[in-house]
Amino acid sequence: MVSHSEPPKEDLAAVALEHKIDEANAIINGTSDTSKAAELDASKLVVTLADPNARQVPDEATANAGLETICTDHMVTVSWNHQSGWGVPELKPYGPISLMPTASVLHYATECFEGLKVFRGFDGKLRLFRPNLNAKRLLMSTLRISLPGFDPVEVEKLIAKLVAVDGAKWLPKTRPGSFLYIRPAVIGTQSQLGVQAPKEALLFITVSFMPRLDSPAGGMRLHTNPEDMVRAWVGGFGYAKVGANYGPSLLATNEAKARGFHQILWLYGQEAYCTEAGASNFFIVWRAKESEGGKLQLLTAPLDDKLILDGVTRRSVLELAKARLAGEVEVVERRYTIDEVIEADKEGRIVEAFAAGTAFFIAPVSQIHHRGTDVHIPLGENNSGAYTAKIKSWMKDIMYGNEQHEWGLVINEE
Repeated sequence: MVSHSEPPKEDLAAVALEHKIDEANAIINGTSDTSKAAELDASKLVVTLADPNARQVPDEATANAGLETICTDHMVTVSWNHQSGWGVPELKPYGPISLMPTASVLHYATECFEGLKVFRGFDGKLRLFRPNLNAKRLLMSTLRISLPGFDPVEVEKLIAKLVAVDGAKWLPKTRPGSFLYIRPAVIGTQSQLGVQAPKEALLFITVSFMPRLDSPAGGMRLHTNPEDMVRAWVGGFGYAKVGANYGPSLLATNEAKARGFHQILWLYGQEAYCTEAGASNFFIVWRAKESEGGKLQLLTAPLDDKLILDGVTRRSVLELAKARLAGEVEVVERRYTIDEVIEADKEGRIVEAFAAGTAFFIAPVSQIHHRGTDVHIPLGENNSGAYTAKIKSWMKDIMYGNEQHEWGLVINEE
């Protein structure tokens, strides 16, 4: 007898990801089968405090001067295995983690991470900036590479607890306008060689110093990628924050730096669509052609093809621009090519440009070099375009408490 049932979808990766997302949603909604494996539960956190006098807090310049990232006194770790689920979270003194040489992460790139900051406000308070978005994106990244799911709210709680414990010492009220960098990560730890989804994993969270990168002298200078190299591709994982997106980009980035540029402007396809500036989202402010209405536009690449990261800074820039520049600047998310940028430069339609991300925050762009052609982008007062400075100021006000906003999550310090 011939069956006429509907055949399964051929897009295996997309279907597998849908299944993972369904499983994660069941955890979040409380409808999963909890009898099989324990869920991540921040309320079970066990705290072991470090000796508060064992380490001194360096000043910002000293902390960022060496080759090692300086972390705070504590970190959070939680182990997972496929049989018992998530273990008991631990907040403990910062130090090494133990891995076998055959651990999955060391061979098959089963790792993902997040990046966000904690800010010491000018009002003396400690704040996180939209941590819920980072926690949700971490979940999406883990599912993309077959690592375990969790309720993002629990990750938020663990982050908040860690900065509550370390904030007073490492980001004191005597340093308003300062920040520390938070790095949650999930890695596959199963010590068995073979291409497979890890049956053991580790979630850990650290807090550290990070240099201020948002004001490069003379603006950020970008060099487009070599024709034989791309950062991400349609159907890949450019939208997930996984390590495999970054390591292969370093070869071109180092060559660009050797030529006097800061980052790569990554192009995609034969059309050479503009995507990201290094590991940051790229924005350009220009005036559309008269034949297209001549409007002033804030333009950036779209998310629908999953080539670029759904950056928290990117999203915040777009939302603020739509709310506060309505009627003045049209916000546009679409594919656009480097040839369009070069044409706009020749016609004098480019107003300014900037890169946006957690590390670089909002950094003005002054130059793009592409195959022997240079696009010089105007910088206004204070080494920045006017709209770049305005949006940056709005975000800093929220981050540092000059504006009370729902995006700024105040932390109750311990």
